[in-house]
Amino acid sequence: MKILIICTGNSCRSQMAEAFIQSFNSNLIVCSAGTEPEDKVDDMAIAVMKEVGIDISQKSPKSVEKYINEYWDYVITVCDNAKENCPVFLGDVQHRIHIAFEDPSNIKGSDEFRLSEYRRIRDEIKEKFFQLYNEIIDQ
Repeated sequence: MKILIICTGNSCRSQMAEAFIQSFNSNLIVCSAGTEPEDKVDDMAIAVMKEVGIDISQKSPKSVEKYINEYWDYVITVCDNAKENCPVFLGDVQHRIHIAFEDPSNIKGSDEFRLSEYRRIRDEIKEKFFQLYNEIIDQ
């Protein structure tokens, strides 16, 4: 089964979601991409994922263009409906799913506050993707 997770920058939410799904089942083919990929994976995203035993420090943001000509069982967008335009993936897709998450990279405040928000969003991503995995993907 092939799963593609998309957001705008592919530096935070989609990277965390990709890593969590892959941790649930190593037999899945899971990738993530962005419509406007950043230069590198977000440092705080790397730090909070390390806290739960997952290393995404060697990952790099990729463009959705890399995957547009492939077939995908699931394409999952993770943008925040209220604040961002969700990317549209025009490739060959069997199921399209949207799960909204706030972008932690946009949160303002002290480093301590921002880190707590990254943790909160990381935990939301893990919970929602584990639920998705159990209810839909692992069937």
